[in-house]
Amino acid sequence: MHYLYASIKAMLSMNNDFLKIEEEIVRMLRTVYDPEIPVNIYDLGLIYKVDVSDEGHVSIDMTLTAPTCPLADFLLEDVQQKVSSIEGVSGVEVQLVFEPEWNQEMMSEEARLELNLM
Repeated sequence: MHYLYASIKAMLSMNNDFLKIEEEIVRMLRTVYDPEIPVNIYDLGLIYKVDVSDEGHVSIDMTLTAPTCPLADFLLEDVQQKVSSIEGVSGVEVQLVFEPEWNQEMMSEEARLELNLM
C-alpha cells in the first residue's frame, strides 16, 4: 500500500509541475504583443496549440492576423525566447500555421473590449 501511495504522490507531483509549466507558458505568451495591435497574441487568438512533452519540450502552433505580416519573424523569435526561459522547458518549436484562417471571433472578450469591438 505504501508503494501505491508513493506512486500516486509522484504522479500528482509530476502533474502539478506540468500544470505549472503550462500556466507559465500562457503567462509568457501574454507578454508577447503584436506591435501593430495593443493586445497580446494569446488574447488575440493567435495561439492555436501548445503541447508540452514529458521531457519539457514545447510545441506551439500559432498564426498571424495577416499572412503578410512584416513582423512575423520578430513575433516568432519573441515567443521562442520567452517560452524557452521558463524553468522546466527543455526546448521550444514554434510552427507558423494559417489553417484555420484567423478572424476576430478568435479573440478573447478582453481583447475585443480593449479594441472596442464589443
